[in-house]
Amino acid sequence: VKLVEPGGGLVQPGGSLRLPCVGSGFTFSDFNMRWYRQAPGKVPDMVAHISSADYTTRYLDFVKGRFTISRDNAKNTVYLQMNSLIPDDTAVYYCNAWRAWPNGDYWGQGTQVTVSS
Repeated sequence: VKLVEPGGGLVQPGGSLRLPCVGSGFTFSDFNMRWYRQAPGKVPDMVAHISSADYTTRYLDFVKGRFTISRDNAKNTVYLQMNSLIPDDTAVYYCNAWRAWPNGDYWGQGTQVTVSS
């Protein structure tokens, strides 16, 4: 099982970035997909969620209206489109695949996003 997040990087305040996460080794379409982030010295936050069944989405209040999660099951890929980025969005972003039954909980290695001028 593998989740790979090839995106990330340095972006200026007000800029945009799209993070892809590619899954392999499991039935991607059966899993709810989530993005988490962890800033230095802080606990992880779930940033966005998209369900497997009907693509229902949920967002952390802080990113509502700026971030969009989407998925392409044909490509085993989930995306996080981030717009109007601010320095407080700086964190390591992690992709997560989760299923209640049969249980499955898989994590990517994380990718650094830095918002700075």
